Amino acid sequence: MTGTRRPDGLMIGSLIAISFGTVFVMVNSAGLPAPWPLVIRVTGAVVAAALLVALFRTARTGPAGPPAGGGFQDRRYWAIVAVEVVALFGGLYVINGVLHRSEIAIAWVAVVVGIHFFALAWAWRLPLFHWLGTGMTALGVLGFVVDALGATPATVALIAGVGSGLCLYGMVLAALLQARGLTPGQ
Repeated sequence: MTGTRRPDGLMIGSLIAISFGTVFVMVNSAGLPAPWPLVIRVTGAVVAAALLVALFRTARTGPAGPPAGGGFQDRRYWAIVAVEVVALFGGLYVINGVLHRSEIAIAWVAVVVGIHFFALAWAWRLPLFHWLGTGMTALGVLGFVVDALGATPATVALIAGVGSGLCLYGMVLAALLQARGLTPGQ
């Protein structure tokens, strides 16, 4: 560790990312043929546990640093979340209720959540979120593309869903490495 203060928001942000990453992995691996759901779920659980251990070890290195942005009290955060909720549920209504294409719902979720990370990167001045937003948005778009090319719903879920979970896990790992001074820049 190069300093005695960890980045503000590291704990709560990482806990949220690990939680949602695990949900993405567990839910979206279900449609695959055996033994893949079990393999992916066990691997996801092991990765989540390892990230939690690393997170708590990093958190013990020092107190949180000064806030980078307004955090959860920032009006920009709530505006971003409000737009995300409207886009997410509005899009899911159209996909499921109008188009009757529930197999692409996870692709929509990945795109919307990915885009919301670009806004959070701006609001909180967290360049790492640009990478996360790029990864999740690209995986969501790829989910739409492979569906259009005739892929199975399980393949769409693997790419857009499990892939998004892995992106969230990767963001936590990158944030932990930065907090420990093991990566250059942000």
